[in-house]
Amino acid sequence: MAVEIRLIEPTKRNLLKFVHYPIDVLYKGNPYYVPSLVTDEVGTLTPSENPAFEFCQSVYYMAYRDGKPVGRIAGIINRVVNEREGKQECRFGFVDFIDDDEVVDGLIGAVTRWGKERGMEYLTGPLGFTDMDPEGCLIEGFDELSTQATIYNYPYYGRQLERVGFEKDTDWVEYKVFVPDTIPEKMVRISKIVQEKYGLRNLHLKSRKQLVRDYADAVFHLINKAYDSLFGYSPLTEAQIQHYIKLYLPALPLDHISLIVDASDRLVGVGISIPSLSHALQASRGRYLPLGWLHLLRAITGHSPIVDLMLIAVEPELQSKGVNSMLFTDLLPVFQRRHYKWAETNVELEDNANVQKQWQYFDYVQHKRRRAYTKAL
Repeated sequence: MAVEIRLIEPTKRNLLKFVHYPIDVLYKGNPYYVPSLVTDEVGTLTPSENPAFEFCQSVYYMAYRDGKPVGRIAGIINRVVNEREGKQECRFGFVDFIDDDEVVDGLIGAVTRWGKERGMEYLTGPLGFTDMDPEGCLIEGFDELSTQATIYNYPYYGRQLERVGFEKDTDWVEYKVFVPDTIPEKMVRISKIVQEKYGLRNLHLKSRKQLVRDYADAVFHLINKAYDSLFGYSPLTEAQIQHYIKLYLPALPLDHISLIVDASDRLVGVGISIPSLSHALQASRGRYLPLGWLHLLRAITGHSPIVDLMLIAVEPELQSKGVNSMLFTDLLPVFQRRHYKWAETNVELEDNANVQKQWQYFDYVQHKRRRAYTKAL
């Protein structure tokens, strides 16, 4: 039977089918795939719930054969990034498919036509609406457990994208960093020097309420400054900042957040980590109910051997000056107390030497690589 490409209107019922396809069909039983939290992904794809739609537009398609789903894809246009880069680019993301040329041709063809009708000249992905969404096609590390912040895909994805004309745009790498029994002596020494030289100190908050009230806005404004020059970065708007404060900060263990302030109490550094939710999301299949909440709660409260490093942001004028040592000397005792075996770095641009240099104090291995592909339309 021929492949049928269906336009998916963004109703809750339709988006649930779109989100459930990789979880319940394509990757069912796969030991490395980690599903998204269904409610979060549906919210991301819903125009009325995601503030990114203030400057983005999207389209969703699913591929069917014999009435059964065999693929999905989203087309996205981020006007802010296009204006910043002077480029008419359409993104593709939330993409999954069986290893079938006709399916891939149909999905990519549908997004290509949609983008060209809107004046786009390039198609790039996998990318989301902004950097807060998972990005990059996995090209190394297929036998490694994924994380809640990244995409897992089968090895044939890259081959299929190259078959239809895509080429490398940029790569990200990921590291497994083993938690040491003691804080590296050189890191402790650098941390003390940096504190004294720049008048910095680690800030320890007493409650999550204090975090949200006094520093939540500053955290995301710092992220905007620190990440501004990175590949495809879309600066967070005030509406997005408030959205992410409500969505993420209430779920983070307070002791997994490290803040650094200067002599005037201005936030200049932040490190955010979280107990790995990978096994919990696998067990719950991305659902809160009936017992998914219990798996997630157990992971958050200390039943995971892995910690995920979600982000590190440092004031631009203080980057490459050792401030990261202050973050790690603050967080490592927490990791040791929780008996974490290793940390997952999540994605880092392959040419971001300043970030990768910080792992020199640890035992680590680069175990995953992912790629953004692009082609002219």
